[in-house]
Amino acid sequence: MLLPRIVLFRKEVVQLWKAFFAPETPLYLKFATAFVAFYLVNPFDIIPDVIPVLGWVDDIVLVPLMVSWIVSRLPIKVRADHRDRNDRNDRTIDGRARRL
Repeated sequence: MLLPRIVLFRKEVVQLWKAFFAPETPLYLKFATAFVAFYLVNPFDIIPDVIPVLGWVDDIVLVPLMVSWIVSRLPIKVRADHRDRNDRNDRTIDGRARRL
């Protein structure tokens, strides 16, 4: 159950990266994206990283939640454009989809 969430998070991060540079993306979502990146590398967290294990839990939980929240609020055009580009890059070989 964790592996599908990791794959989804990876796709959302790629989509968010492309949406950050899209002119259709609202400015507040671009600021939210920059905040998530800053929060991830910022040494000051809700739970400090110097506390073993608990320090990483907030990063492991909060960052994917924030990324999913931002992606869910992207304009439909930006989300559709991302999916269209991905579909164009997929090619079917031997009945299986492969990325070129």
